[in-house]
Amino acid sequence: MIRRLIFLLLCIIPAILYAGPPYDTDDPEPVLYKHWELYISSHSSYNRISSQGTLPHFEANYGLIPNMQLHLIIPISFNNSYGDVKNYGLGDIEIGVKYRFIQETKYRPQVGIFALCEIPTGNQSKELGNGKAQILLPIWMQKSLGDKWQTYGGYGYWINPGKDNKNWNYIGWQLQYQLRKNISIGTEIYHVTASTKNGQSDTRFNFGSIIDLTAKSHILLSIGSSFNRSTILQTYVGYLFTISKLKEKIRVFNMKNRAFSKVNIDG
Repeated sequence: MIRRLIFLLLCIIPAILYAGPPYDTDDPEPVLYKHWELYISSHSSYNRISSQGTLPHFEANYGLIPNMQLHLIIPISFNNSYGDVKNYGLGDIEIGVKYRFIQETKYRPQVGIFALCEIPTGNQSKELGNGKAQILLPIWMQKSLGDKWQTYGGYGYWINPGKDNKNWNYIGWQLQYQLRKNISIGTEIYHVTASTKNGQSDTRFNFGSIIDLTAKSHILLSIGSSFNRSTILQTYVGYLFTISKLKEKIRVFNMKNRAFSKVNIDG
């Protein structure tokens, strides 16, 4: 039993990464000023002996000032060893601030940071939390390529304290295409280094889609795996509802899932 749990930790940590839904790689574009994004989602991964993830998690993003958003995730997490342990409960709460400090132009990408802190609210003995606060220090870039294509990605450094833990690195990139007016499709590839002393690095990929049901309601989906098969399957299924306190006339959807790109503000 103990060997099995140790093997589980070495194989799948870090397995669940909260990022730019429905992808694991994030972007520099914040929520528009005085806009809300509200998500209810499930983000899960599966390997040969276990599964873990959120079922569900609740995410809120708010545009506090132009080019800056506040961020919160409250996860209800699970960590199951097939035929043995089944754990379910509150996971580690995530808070963060995103700030875009370079605007996109015809030839220049937009650039921003999105500092995150994982608060150790999950039960570590049940493997629902890390037991120590974790901090992500990333930098993200994004560029539109004509009217249909968009790409973003970057690098992040995770500070990961705790016994047998080690700080780790994330590097990833995403490419997205506007298939129809209300449907985008995309793919990403990313690499994570080991987060434990005896752990291993992993390279993973996802295919995803964002479906705009209305101007305010959206479905987000992704599915992927890892190249070394330590993660056989990883999935994201989510619903996003956007709220604005300002009167607005939306002219064009952004290809990106996080916000709308062109908005006329009345008042």
